[in-house]
Amino acid sequence: MARALWKGAISFGLVHIPVELISASLDHELDLSMLDRRDFAPIGYKRYNKQTGKDVEWDDIIKGYEYKTDEYVVLSEEDLRQANVKATQTIDILAFVDALEVPLTFYEHPYYLLPAKGGEKVYALLRETLRKANKVGIASVVMRTKQHLCALVCVGDAIVLNTLRYADELRPTDDLDLPDSSLKAAGISDKELKMALSLVEGMSEAWEPGQYHDSYREDVLALVKKKIKAKQTKTITPPAPEPAEEQDSNVIDLVALLQQSLGKKAPAAAPRKRAAASTARKPAPARRKAA
Repeated sequence: MARALWKGAISFGLVHIPVELISASLDHELDLSMLDRRDFAPIGYKRYNKQTGKDVEWDDIIKGYEYKTDEYVVLSEEDLRQANVKATQTIDILAFVDALEVPLTFYEHPYYLLPAKGGEKVYALLRETLRKANKVGIASVVMRTKQHLCALVCVGDAIVLNTLRYADELRPTDDLDLPDSSLKAAGISDKELKMALSLVEGMSEAWEPGQYHDSYREDVLALVKKKIKAKQTKTITPPAPEPAEEQDSNVIDLVALLQQSLGKKAPAAAPRKRAAASTARKPAPARRKAA
Protein backbone atom coordinates (compact mmCIF):
# COMPACT_ATOMS: atom_id res chain seq x y z
CA MET A 1 0.00 0.00 0.00
CA ALA A 2 1.37 3.41 -0.99
CA ARG A 3 2.17 5.84 1.84
CA ALA A 4 -0.22 8.77 2.24
CA LEU A 5 1.35 12.08 1.18
CA TRP A 6 -1.30 14.20 2.91
CA LYS A 7 -4.15 13.67 5.32
CA GLY A 8 -7.12 15.96 5.81
CA ALA A 9 -10.70 16.37 4.63
CA ILE A 10 -12.72 17.37 1.59
CA SER A 11 -15.04 20.21 2.46
CA PHE A 12 -18.08 21.42 0.53
CA GLY A 13 -20.97 23.21 2.19
CA LEU A 14 -21.21 21.74 5.67
CA VAL A 15 -19.99 18.32 4.52
CA HIS A 16 -16.54 17.06 5.56
CA ILE A 17 -15.04 13.87 4.15
CA PRO A 18 -11.88 12.58 5.86
CA VAL A 19 -9.42 11.50 3.16
CA GLU A 20 -5.84 10.52 2.47
CA LEU A 21 -3.89 11.53 -0.62
CA ILE A 22 -1.55 9.22 -2.55
CA SER A 23 0.17 9.79 -5.88
CA ALA A 24 -1.64 8.27 -8.86
CA SER A 25 1.44 8.26 -11.10
CA LEU A 26 4.41 5.88 -11.18
CA ASP A 27 7.76 7.16 -12.39
CA HIS A 28 9.48 4.76 -14.80
CA GLU A 29 12.04 7.26 -16.05
CA LEU A 30 15.49 5.81 -16.67
CA ASP A 31 17.69 6.37 -13.62
CA LEU A 32 20.93 7.55 -15.21
CA SER A 33 23.91 8.38 -12.99
CA MET A 34 26.26 11.25 -13.76
CA LEU A 35 29.89 10.17 -14.27
CA ASP A 36 33.23 11.92 -14.63
CA ARG A 37 34.18 11.26 -18.27
CA ARG A 38 37.88 11.13 -17.34
CA ASP A 39 37.67 8.03 -15.12
CA PHE A 40 33.93 7.12 -15.21
CA ALA A 41 33.62 7.60 -11.45
CA PRO A 42 30.16 8.59 -10.18
CA ILE A 43 29.62 12.23 -9.27
CA GLY A 44 28.15 12.96 -5.85
CA TYR A 45 26.59 16.00 -4.19
CA LYS A 46 27.22 17.25 -0.70
CA ARG A 47 25.09 19.16 1.78
CA TYR A 48 27.50 21.56 3.41
CA ASN A 49 27.53 24.73 5.45
CA LYS A 50 28.57 27.56 3.10
CA GLN A 51 30.31 29.42 5.92
CA THR A 52 32.31 26.59 7.51
CA GLY A 53 32.49 24.20 4.56
CA LYS A 54 31.52 21.32 6.86
CA ASP A 55 28.97 18.63 5.95
CA VAL A 56 25.45 19.02 7.37
CA GLU A 57 23.28 16.08 8.45
CA TRP A 58 19.60 15.93 7.43
CA ASP A 59 18.50 16.32 11.07
CA ASP A 60 20.27 19.68 11.26
CA ILE A 61 18.60 21.14 8.16
CA ILE A 62 15.70 23.58 8.63
CA LYS A 63 13.91 25.94 6.25
CA GLY A 64 14.09 29.70 6.09
CA TYR A 65 12.82 32.59 3.98
CA GLU A 66 15.46 35.09 2.80
CA TYR A 67 13.77 38.46 3.42
CA LYS A 68 16.95 40.38 2.51
CA THR A 69 20.44 39.39 1.42
CA ASP A 70 21.83 36.74 3.82
CA GLU A 71 19.06 37.43 6.37
CA TYR A 72 16.50 34.68 6.97
CA VAL A 73 13.27 34.08 8.86
CA VAL A 74 13.27 30.49 10.12
CA LEU A 75 10.06 28.64 9.26
CA SER A 76 9.39 25.28 10.91
CA GLU A 77 6.78 22.80 9.71
CA GLU A 78 4.52 24.06 12.52
CA ASP A 79 4.98 27.68 11.37
CA LEU A 80 3.92 26.70 7.85
CA ARG A 81 0.88 24.88 9.22
CA GLN A 82 -0.18 27.70 11.55
CA ALA A 83 -0.02 30.31 8.77
CA ASN A 84 -3.44 28.94 7.73
CA VAL A 85 -4.46 25.80 9.60
CA LYS A 86 -7.67 25.27 7.60
CA ALA A 87 -5.91 25.55 4.23
CA THR A 88 -3.29 22.95 5.19
CA GLN A 89 -5.86 20.42 6.39
CA THR A 90 -8.77 20.87 3.99
CA ILE A 91 -9.49 20.34 0.30
CA ASP A 92 -11.98 23.18 0.01
CA ILE A 93 -14.37 22.79 -2.94
CA LEU A 94 -15.05 26.26 -4.37
CA ALA A 95 -17.37 25.37 -7.26
CA PHE A 96 -18.62 22.58 -9.51
CA VAL A 97 -18.12 22.96 -13.28
CA ASP A 98 -18.86 20.85 -16.35
CA ALA A 99 -16.11 18.30 -16.84
CA LEU A 100 -15.44 19.36 -20.44
CA GLU A 101 -15.05 23.04 -19.55
CA VAL A 102 -11.56 22.61 -18.04
CA PRO A 103 -8.98 22.54 -20.88
CA LEU A 104 -6.42 19.74 -20.76
CA THR A 105 -3.60 22.29 -20.59
CA PHE A 106 -4.64 23.13 -17.02
CA TYR A 107 -4.24 19.57 -15.68
CA GLU A 108 -0.92 18.93 -13.96
CA HIS A 109 -0.52 15.93 -11.63
CA PRO A 110 -3.04 13.26 -10.52
CA TYR A 111 -3.48 11.91 -6.99
CA TYR A 112 -5.91 9.33 -5.64
CA LEU A 113 -8.11 10.39 -2.73
CA LEU A 114 -8.91 7.53 -0.37
CA PRO A 115 -11.63 7.72 2.30
CA ALA A 116 -10.28 7.66 5.83
CA LYS A 117 -12.02 5.58 8.50
CA GLY A 118 -15.62 6.69 8.90
CA GLY A 119 -15.70 8.63 5.64
CA GLU A 120 -16.62 5.83 3.22
CA LYS A 121 -20.32 6.69 2.83
CA VAL A 122 -19.87 10.44 2.30
CA TYR A 123 -16.93 9.74 -0.05
CA ALA A 124 -19.16 7.45 -2.14
CA LEU A 125 -21.92 10.09 -2.10
CA LEU A 126 -19.58 12.75 -3.53
CA ARG A 127 -18.18 10.30 -6.10
CA GLU A 128 -21.62 9.33 -7.39
CA THR A 129 -22.77 12.96 -7.39
CA LEU A 130 -19.83 13.93 -9.57
CA ARG A 131 -20.55 10.97 -11.86
CA LYS A 132 -24.28 11.63 -12.26
CA ALA A 133 -23.89 15.38 -12.70
CA ASN A 134 -20.90 14.99 -15.03
CA LYS A 135 -19.16 17.71 -13.03
CA VAL A 136 -15.72 18.21 -11.51
CA GLY A 137 -15.16 19.95 -8.21
CA ILE A 138 -12.80 22.93 -8.40
CA ALA A 139 -10.98 23.18 -5.08
CA SER A 140 -7.93 24.59 -3.35
CA VAL A 141 -5.47 22.72 -1.16
CA VAL A 142 -2.08 23.45 0.40
CA MET A 143 0.54 20.75 -0.16
CA ARG A 144 4.08 21.25 1.08
CA THR A 145 4.51 25.03 0.82
CA LYS A 146 2.24 25.85 -2.12
CA GLN A 147 -1.47 26.39 -2.45
CA HIS A 148 -2.74 24.42 -5.43
CA LEU A 149 -5.85 24.84 -7.49
CA CYS A 150 -7.20 21.37 -8.22
CA ALA A 151 -10.04 19.43 -9.79
CA LEU A 152 -11.82 16.54 -8.08
CA VAL A 153 -12.77 14.07 -10.81
CA CYS A 154 -14.70 10.80 -10.62
CA VAL A 155 -12.58 8.07 -12.28
CA GLY A 156 -14.11 4.61 -11.91
CA ASP A 157 -14.59 3.95 -8.20
CA ALA A 158 -12.06 6.60 -7.17
CA ILE A 159 -12.08 10.36 -6.70
CA VAL A 160 -8.96 11.74 -8.32
CA LEU A 161 -7.50 15.04 -7.23
CA ASN A 162 -5.70 16.55 -10.21
CA THR A 163 -3.68 19.66 -9.47
CA LEU A 164 -4.34 22.46 -11.94
CA ARG A 165 -2.14 25.22 -13.28
CA TYR A 166 -3.30 28.75 -12.52
CA ALA A 167 -4.37 30.78 -15.55
CA ASP A 168 -1.29 33.03 -15.28
CA GLU A 169 0.97 29.95 -15.43
CA LEU A 170 -0.14 29.17 -18.99
CA ARG A 171 1.23 30.99 -22.00
CA PRO A 172 -1.59 32.73 -23.90
CA THR A 173 -2.06 31.68 -27.52
CA ASP A 174 -2.79 35.19 -28.77
CA ASP A 175 0.84 35.87 -29.71
CA LEU A 176 1.45 32.44 -31.28
CA ASP A 177 1.66 32.06 -35.05
CA LEU A 178 -1.16 29.54 -35.54
CA PRO A 179 -3.16 28.67 -38.68
CA ASP A 180 -6.46 30.48 -39.04
CA SER A 181 -9.50 28.63 -37.67
CA SER A 182 -11.35 29.30 -40.91
CA LEU A 183 -10.96 26.40 -43.36
CA LYS A 184 -10.85 28.79 -46.29
CA ALA A 185 -8.19 31.02 -44.72
CA ALA A 186 -6.15 27.95 -43.74
CA GLY A 187 -6.30 26.68 -47.32
CA ILE A 188 -8.13 23.45 -46.41
CA SER A 189 -10.58 22.11 -48.96
CA ASP A 190 -13.76 20.22 -48.14
CA LYS A 191 -12.28 17.15 -49.86
CA GLU A 192 -9.16 17.23 -47.66
CA LEU A 193 -11.23 17.58 -44.50
CA LYS A 194 -13.55 14.75 -45.53
CA MET A 195 -10.62 12.43 -46.23
CA ALA A 196 -8.94 13.36 -42.94
CA LEU A 197 -12.18 12.58 -41.08
CA SER A 198 -12.33 9.21 -42.87
CA LEU A 199 -8.77 8.48 -41.76
CA VAL A 200 -9.66 9.33 -38.15
CA GLU A 201 -12.76 7.15 -38.34
CA GLY A 202 -10.72 4.23 -39.69
CA MET A 203 -8.15 4.58 -36.88
CA SER A 204 -10.74 5.01 -34.10
CA GLU A 205 -10.91 2.32 -31.41
CA ALA A 206 -11.80 1.87 -27.75
CA TRP A 207 -9.40 3.36 -25.21
CA GLU A 208 -7.19 0.53 -23.93
CA PRO A 209 -4.29 2.16 -22.03
CA GLY A 210 -2.60 -1.19 -21.33
CA GLN A 211 -1.57 -1.57 -24.97
CA TYR A 212 0.67 1.52 -24.84
CA HIS A 213 4.09 1.46 -23.21
CA ASP A 214 7.42 3.29 -23.19
CA SER A 215 9.17 1.56 -26.10
CA TYR A 216 12.02 4.09 -26.04
CA ARG A 217 12.99 3.03 -22.51
CA GLU A 218 13.06 -0.60 -23.69
CA ASP A 219 15.26 0.38 -26.65
CA VAL A 220 17.73 2.14 -24.36
CA LEU A 221 17.89 -0.86 -22.00
CA ALA A 222 18.45 -3.14 -25.04
CA LEU A 223 21.32 -0.86 -26.08
CA VAL A 224 22.76 -1.14 -22.55
CA LYS A 225 22.72 -4.95 -22.79
CA LYS A 226 24.29 -4.78 -26.24
CA LYS A 227 27.16 -2.56 -25.00
CA ILE A 228 27.74 -4.86 -22.01
CA LYS A 229 27.86 -7.93 -24.27
CA ALA A 230 30.29 -6.22 -26.66
CA LYS A 231 32.46 -5.10 -23.69
CA GLN A 232 31.93 -1.47 -24.68
CA THR A 233 30.77 -0.22 -21.29
CA LYS A 234 33.41 2.53 -21.32
CA THR A 235 32.97 3.47 -24.98
CA ILE A 236 31.68 7.01 -25.52
CA THR A 237 29.73 7.10 -28.78
CA PRO A 238 30.44 10.36 -30.64
CA PRO A 239 27.51 12.40 -31.95
CA ALA A 240 26.38 11.52 -35.46
CA PRO A 241 26.77 14.20 -38.12
CA GLU A 242 23.79 16.46 -38.54
CA PRO A 243 21.68 15.43 -41.55
CA ALA A 244 21.69 17.88 -44.42
CA GLU A 245 18.71 20.19 -44.24
CA GLU A 246 16.25 19.60 -47.03
CA GLN A 247 15.15 22.70 -48.85
CA ASP A 248 11.56 23.40 -47.90
CA SER A 249 9.54 23.74 -51.07
CA ASN A 250 6.43 24.60 -49.00
CA VAL A 251 4.43 22.35 -51.33
CA ILE A 252 2.35 19.55 -49.86
CA ASP A 253 0.02 17.27 -51.77
CA LEU A 254 -2.40 16.58 -48.94
CA VAL A 255 -4.85 14.66 -51.11
CA ALA A 256 -2.15 12.19 -52.19
CA LEU A 257 -0.89 11.76 -48.60
CA LEU A 258 -4.40 11.20 -47.26
CA GLN A 259 -5.22 8.71 -50.02
CA GLN A 260 -2.04 6.77 -49.26
CA SER A 261 -2.91 6.81 -45.55
CA LEU A 262 -6.35 5.44 -46.38
CA GLY A 263 -4.75 2.68 -48.43
CA LYS A 264 -5.83 4.13 -51.76
CA LYS A 265 -3.62 4.71 -54.76
CA ALA A 266 -3.10 8.39 -55.49
CA PRO A 267 -4.05 9.50 -59.00
CA ALA A 268 -1.12 9.90 -61.37
CA ALA A 269 -1.86 13.54 -62.11
CA ALA A 270 -3.04 14.66 -58.68
CA PRO A 271 -3.00 18.46 -58.44
CA ARG A 272 -0.36 19.79 -56.07
CA LYS A 273 -1.64 22.25 -53.54
CA ARG A 274 0.40 24.91 -51.84
CA ALA A 275 0.40 24.68 -48.04
CA ALA A 276 -1.35 27.54 -46.34
CA ALA A 277 1.50 29.13 -44.42
CA SER A 278 0.00 32.39 -45.63
CA THR A 279 -3.25 33.34 -47.32
CA ALA A 280 -1.38 35.47 -49.85
CA ARG A 281 -0.50 33.73 -53.13
CA LYS A 282 2.63 34.41 -55.14
CA PRO A 283 2.10 35.20 -58.83
CA ALA A 284 2.90 32.31 -61.19
CA PRO A 285 6.21 32.71 -63.07
CA ALA A 286 5.88 33.81 -66.72
CA ARG A 287 6.29 31.03 -69.29
CA ARG A 288 9.25 31.19 -71.62
CA LYS A 289 8.52 31.39 -75.32
CA ALA A 290 9.83 28.56 -77.48
CA ALA A 291 12.90 29.56 -79.49
